[in-house]
Amino acid sequence: MNSQSKPDFVEEVELRGHIIDSLLLPKVLDTITASGGTFEIRHITVGTNRNDPSHAVLGVYADSQAELDELLAQISDHGAVPTAGQDCRLVEADMDGALPEGFYSSTNQRTEVRLNGKWIELESQEMDCGVVVDVAKATARCLPMTDIRRGMQVVLGHAGVRVFPLERIDTAHSFSFMNSSVSTEKPKRVVVQEIARNLLANRNGPGKSLLVGGPAIIHTGSGPLVSELIQRGYLHKLFAGNALATHDIEQSLFGTSLGVNVQDAQIAEAGHEHHLRAINRIRRAGSIAEAVDTGVLTSGIMHDCVAYDVEYLLAGSIRDDGPLPDVETDVLVAQRRMRESLAGVNFCLMVATMLHSVAVGNLLPAWVKVVCVDINPSTVIKLADRGSFQTVGLVTDVEPFFRSLLIELDALEGAS
Repeated sequence: MNSQSKPDFVEEVELRGHIIDSLLLPKVLDTITASGGTFEIRHITVGTNRNDPSHAVLGVYADSQAELDELLAQISDHGAVPTAGQDCRLVEADMDGALPEGFYSSTNQRTEVRLNGKWIELESQEMDCGVVVDVAKATARCLPMTDIRRGMQVVLGHAGVRVFPLERIDTAHSFSFMNSSVSTEKPKRVVVQEIARNLLANRNGPGKSLLVGGPAIIHTGSGPLVSELIQRGYLHKLFAGNALATHDIEQSLFGTSLGVNVQDAQIAEAGHEHHLRAINRIRRAGSIAEAVDTGVLTSGIMHDCVAYDVEYLLAGSIRDDGPLPDVETDVLVAQRRMRESLAGVNFCLMVATMLHSVAVGNLLPAWVKVVCVDINPSTVIKLADRGSFQTVGLVTDVEPFFRSLLIELDALEGAS
């Protein structure tokens, strides 16, 4: 770039890590030019081995300070940090339930803020939140705007904030073989084997596995397969809605799901009433757990969650019948409970539920492995569009997936 053609407004930024093979440097350069800015590469050191990090220093130019600030905000999400060290800017929240204008909007990737010259890692990393700093304790955390309270110290803008994008994964047992998020032509058995390895590792180690499930699990006759996963210790937590629990209980009590016999697919006499009668019976018992304790409910996924101490959270919606007494009908309370329950989760299996998958995906940090199984490819595409880019998609029907998963788990157990 000719020095005479350089705009007046400039900021020097740097990137570190696997910025070449993870395509972070190209993304930053493309973002700058696509947004009308220009750049010069002032220094670059490329790692000579696969495990060696690289380092680049760029000059970023724009025609106005406002355009430069916007550019810096965009490339910061790819790990570009100004070389001129400055602390994050803080401003007091001026009201409950809302963030100050110009607040820093978090991503689901590991992030640090600079306070008194030191970098502090954010707690409760989550996308689409504000960042609240406790200056006295030198801590910072992501917080949704609904939980903001007047007087909290909120990070303003991107200054003093640095993001660590996920880089190339280079481990033997990972999902790195998946080059795109979703396809009907992926080698399904390879994906199922990787899921089985993760479930087995968590059963034998400290990690927690979460199932986010939809009612199609019951409709397709997969309930007993999920129950087997619970009984064998492979699932630690379940997030679902009123529908999965209702039809699971309906199947346990009446042998039907939405009034259809699960065994022979025949419509039962007065079967359309079964789900309401199932809900009513649990409401009369007081809760799912009380129904299990008193012998009203003797089988099924919800029974096994109680019997095998699997934590479950049922989040309601406007269309729910009943709902079951365990369903949390306040969506903000449901979100808070989900955030609390996600502690320790490092593997999430989402099956046949678009709305709950997107909701949970929004709460997960980027380093949690996510697999979405659905007959509809658009479910996984929706997840990726919402920012859950770590999601691996498996396009298949639910029952064959769970059956294959149990076969792979049997093989792993037999080999150990």
